[in-house]
Amino acid sequence: EPTASGATIQRSNQLSYARQETKHYKCKKHIIIFFKGVILANQDFLGSTNKLFDKALGFTEISEDLATRIRVCNSTYTINFGVKLRDQIHTFTGWRSVHSEHFEPAKGGIRYDIDASQEEVEALAALMTYKCAIIEVPYGGSKGALKINPKDWTKPEIEKITRRFAQELIKRDLIHPAQNVPAPDVGTGADEMAWIADEYRRIYPTDINALACVTGKPTQKGGLVGRSEATGRGVQYIIRAFFQHEEDYIKAGFKGGLKDKKIAVQGLGNVGYHAAKFLQEEDECRIICVMEHNGAILNPDGLDIEALKKYQLEHGTFEGCEQGKFEKNSSEFLSIDCDILIPAAKENVIDESNAAAIQAKLIVEAANGPITFAADEILNERNIMIIPDIMANAGGVAVSYFEWIRNLRHIRFGRLEKRRNAYQFDTLISAIETMTGKEMPEKFKEQFIEGANEIDLIRSGLDDMMSEAYQKVRKSLIENNIPNLRTAAYKVALDRIAISYDSIGL
Repeated sequence: EPTASGATIQRSNQLSYARQETKHYKCKKHIIIFFKGVILANQDFLGSTNKLFDKALGFTEISEDLATRIRVCNSTYTINFGVKLRDQIHTFTGWRSVHSEHFEPAKGGIRYDIDASQEEVEALAALMTYKCAIIEVPYGGSKGALKINPKDWTKPEIEKITRRFAQELIKRDLIHPAQNVPAPDVGTGADEMAWIADEYRRIYPTDINALACVTGKPTQKGGLVGRSEATGRGVQYIIRAFFQHEEDYIKAGFKGGLKDKKIAVQGLGNVGYHAAKFLQEEDECRIICVMEHNGAILNPDGLDIEALKKYQLEHGTFEGCEQGKFEKNSSEFLSIDCDILIPAAKENVIDESNAAAIQAKLIVEAANGPITFAADEILNERNIMIIPDIMANAGGVAVSYFEWIRNLRHIRFGRLEKRRNAYQFDTLISAIETMTGKEMPEKFKEQFIEGANEIDLIRSGLDDMMSEAYQKVRKSLIENNIPNLRTAAYKVALDRIAISYDSIGL
């Protein structure tokens, strides 16, 4: 068994320790296994991110020294803490990485995942920096993780662990409304964010902006309606933006608009579920395949996503569901014949081993880093269009920004103007009816007088941010003769970050 100190050695020490002589063979053996089995995979993720950065750098005028300043991670904190559970003290390891502080606060989720590592957290923090720059929200990039399998613990135990983790982060100013603002990620949700916010308020009881220390909270605890659907909704909006440009969808091999397109989704978690649901219900797409870690379900006529999600929640699998054909080996169906493939699970699911077999015309990265750098090169050579993660899944941070602003303003969106707008529309309707001598149909009158609810304003703002991001990346691609959307997106992000650093004298 590895020693406690051996299990928590920092990355730099792991590298040197792995090169030591065999006099420390027993501990060395375990670290090498851990190093090769987990860390290297996540180094590939971080390496892919940096290679994409370097590729886009060639289309910018950013100096090498400034590029290094943008690329490297500012700081990463490794936190080991103990929690007494089940009559034992359990030690947990967590990380919080701050990639960039060109804007503050830094923004990024906290994930609970047994496969989490420092390298993964640093890669995700970098993606957050670029993502925020593309959609123009005033945040730096950050990310956090706790190395834990949430399914191994009860909800009260998860609460106790979360509160202890939050305490360790808060006292280092790694959770703060003005410095670092987490959000949900893989394995976390509104409950965890509410517990974190409560811990922050306990430590800083006089901070009037305490609720703004995290986003993704329950609506009754300062959260924003529409936040849970935001990333999936953003995926829908970015796909719509793509299909609004005939030149783009023809280049990808499509003959018409979005309606009736065949879609395969990998991962029916929060993001995949909402993206599939909205594309099916509002854009009339056919979801022909859904893949999960324990199997896939297929139906060429289309799956009912709402019913499928309900079945999954009840049974933990698609097996036995009458909606379609169940297949145990889900990874094979990333190469299913479809129009749009939406990887919405984890990183590195499309690599050199399967990139050549992908049949989708368009890949939309709802997950972070689902395509490795090598696979991206293969897909580009095959002229498969990719809407990259730093554009496609930015909906979550966009609506997190709205929630943060709402918490700082201490008033809900639309509160001040709603009744005034309703009065104006009522007056306008009365004037039109008087002039025409006809009554306006009741359904239209109700829509005018009711006005926009907060969820309508949130969706409108999200739609605008996603559409504008696509427009600007597309414009950069055309004007700079850039070969693909991913490189163009990175260029847009790097140019904006460089301007920010230049404005403060760097």
